Amino acid sequence: MDPTNRGPEEYGHEGDRRAPRPRPSREPLTPELGQHAPAVARTAQVFAGEYLVTVNPVDGSEIELCPPGGAGLPSGPDAGKARPDRPGRRTATARAEAERAARPPAPAGPAQPALPLLGRQDEREQLVRLLARGRSVRLVGPAGSGRTRLLDLVAEDCADLAPDGVVRLCGLHRTTDDLLHDLFHAVHDAPDRRPDPAELRSLVGEIGAVVVIDDLDLGGTALDGLLDATPECAYLFGTAPGAPAPSAESGVEEVTLSGLDRPGGIDIIERVVGRALTEEETNWAGDLWFESEGLPLRFVQAGALLRQRDRLRAGADAVDELGVFEDARALSEPADAVPADTASGDGEPIPLPSLGEAAAPAPLLASRLSASARATLRFAVALDGEVPHQAHLPALVGDTHADAALGELAACGLVSPVGSRYRLAAGVQTQLEAAGYADDADDLLHTAAQHYAWWAGHPSVAPERVCAEADAVLAALGTLAPAAAPPAEGEESVPVRLARAAAPAFAAGLRWDAWENTLRAGAEAARLAGEVAEQAYFHHELGVLALCEGDLDRARAELESSIGLRGALADKRGTVAGRRALALVADRSGDVPGIAAITAAAGTGEAGTPDARPAEPAQRAPRALPPGPSTAPTLVTPPVEATGPMAHRRDRLRGFARRNLVAAGAGALLVAVLGTVVTLGATSDKTADDPADRGGVSPSVGIGTDDGLAGDGPDTEEAGADGDAGEATTRPADTGPTTSATPSPTTGTGGATPGDGSTQGGTETGASSPAGPSEPATTSPPPSASTGSESPSASPSKSPTGPPSTATTPPASESPTGDTTTSASGSVSSSPTQSESMSQSAGTPGTSTPGTSTPESSGPASPDTVM
Repeated sequence: MDPTNRGPEEYGHEGDRRAPRPRPSREPLTPELGQHAPAVARTAQVFAGEYLVTVNPVDGSEIELCPPGGAGLPSGPDAGKARPDRPGRRTATARAEAERAARPPAPAGPAQPALPLLGRQDEREQLVRLLARGRSVRLVGPAGSGRTRLLDLVAEDCADLAPDGVVRLCGLHRTTDDLLHDLFHAVHDAPDRRPDPAELRSLVGEIGAVVVIDDLDLGGTALDGLLDATPECAYLFGTAPGAPAPSAESGVEEVTLSGLDRPGGIDIIERVVGRALTEEETNWAGDLWFESEGLPLRFVQAGALLRQRDRLRAGADAVDELGVFEDARALSEPADAVPADTASGDGEPIPLPSLGEAAAPAPLLASRLSASARATLRFAVALDGEVPHQAHLPALVGDTHADAALGELAACGLVSPVGSRYRLAAGVQTQLEAAGYADDADDLLHTAAQHYAWWAGHPSVAPERVCAEADAVLAALGTLAPAAAPPAEGEESVPVRLARAAAPAFAAGLRWDAWENTLRAGAEAARLAGEVAEQAYFHHELGVLALCEGDLDRARAELESSIGLRGALADKRGTVAGRRALALVADRSGDVPGIAAITAAAGTGEAGTPDARPAEPAQRAPRALPPGPSTAPTLVTPPVEATGPMAHRRDRLRGFARRNLVAAGAGALLVAVLGTVVTLGATSDKTADDPADRGGVSPSVGIGTDDGLAGDGPDTEEAGADGDAGEATTRPADTGPTTSATPSPTTGTGGATPGDGSTQGGTETGASSPAGPSEPATTSPPPSASTGSESPSASPSKSPTGPPSTATTPPASESPTGDTTTSASGSVSSSPTQSESMSQSAGTPGTSTPGTSTPESSGPASPDTVM
């Protein structure tokens, strides 16, 4: 509504229907400080077998059983929790796109020419023939022998051999289960599903493809398990000579790669340099071939050395040969890449590298690269050979053009592709460490961990991208976690923060091997750093992971550890999440507590120690009932005392129900008492002709010393629950007997006639009542509460002549708190001795006389006045 116009807003000002609505004000260009919305936690749901795992990076992942899918898909809020149907296969287009995404990214900068495969034609044809016959082959060759390049060419030749085509996998640091899951996701379209072992083997058993796995480090029974699970697949393994060998029963063929001959090595050098070699360079290449045993990688690196030498020579002779084009050298080579002792200012030729430098060329090659490339090598050495993705290099190195460093390293043969990433080439890390590239590894690891922690926890980063950098993240965690220390004030532990940010991404991206390693490293780092809350989170996640894998004992231990830590921190939300997962573990293992389990552990613990549970207080027996029939039912019956060892064998669930029932009964009893008090107050003013006045009904007594009805009649004093004298209020005679839910055990006779000045339901103070027999009132068992209901009065009075009326008082009954119980009729339960003393005190000063009422200030009243 417009404050200046009370009409509807859609009609504009002053009721003009044609007036347009006012335009909303623009948002401020600069938002106010302190008004930023909190970052939304990134959650994801993953179907792991029969479980639905909701990855929660705040309190811990939640796991629950999901209903089966298919035709019985439920509707409503649980529709999204149903187990999905059998996954379908990827289309040809989707598989081609997934294969391109699995390849290592092309380095930034000018494209490098692909080198042809020289001297490997015989091995190539042999591998294709074996795979065409459905045989599995193991290609053994040292690092740098051209094994990866040969596998790529063979995969292209076998594209049409199998129904599911060719599947490329990476076997570095992968187990049998990891490879099976990778094969499943490469063929099936199931981005958020991780089948259980039985379902996984059923699905991969139907795959018929040529599977190419490079850098495999499995053998023996582990490799046999992979072959048995996929009988319709033909494998081509690429392994190093030191990898475990397959078993004799596996039937895997083996092909060994040897080094190149001398002409093949010289040909590779010429292709890398881009020109023909001189006689001096040819002799130098021949010596290198003998030293390197013909490995193609050594010739690629030697060609890079000669190419750098040519550039240095061009830079030294630029002034003499080019004159005004002296600055052309800076366009092709950075100025800081030319060492001071390499280029000769007098135009002398630069000598060839020595044979030792050619055999270990990494330090010399790195010294002639740009500063960003050298910084990248230092990070790779610190990360155990893992080269960060080129998109991270500008942030790590501090140079906006550092992404071009990967192209420099690849052109020199210092890095090689492994799966979807790059690693340092064979022998490069050892050579760089000897040259001092690992001196500042600790600082570089700290920097890389801080960067990956910020990047992995950012909401805009997809889990798949974090999984692609899993090896670099694990390399940083593996080094920093064992050396974690308590952080300074105002800081946080870097390895704990990295593990906390990367673990949910690995779980959502289905890289559960990296998830487990990250959780274990994070738990160790949190323990050393003293961060109990983070340690509890990691143990909770480990318990969820163990439950998904079917290891119930480990899941129970991890979850109990997490619940204990969170209980010490009073983390209610985390504790609830842990108890839910623990309840699911108990359900799956059949450890639901019951009568048999409690009976077996009753009296003594599992280890034979006495039971630490406190003994339940014994229930007192009900008071003895006076003679006479009962006039009303009892709402609450005193519980029967439990004797023997069964007192310690009650089920905890039944204990909760019993307490609830007692509470409900106490509430019903309180309602009955209040209703009786209100009824007595409403019917107190009656005529003297009412038979109830001649019968004499005992006055009611409130819960406290003052029931709020002091103005209803003359003031007297009553005995309190502890036996002390207290103020009481008398009322006119009631209209008749009132039947209560729980009658008082006190019986009395009423012989006084109306108007004689005697108290109701008792003897007159200072005078005798008219003689006459009276019928005793019936009673019923007392209630368990401290207050009761009104007692039914006796029948109408008989002849006016008779013995004086007497009051019979049963023995006192203590309440659970140890106090004496006051009946609802107004009398105080006491022992016979107390009754006698109370009778002897009749007629003492301060008591009421017939027809008069004693003020409260006149002194304490006799206990007989309330009997």
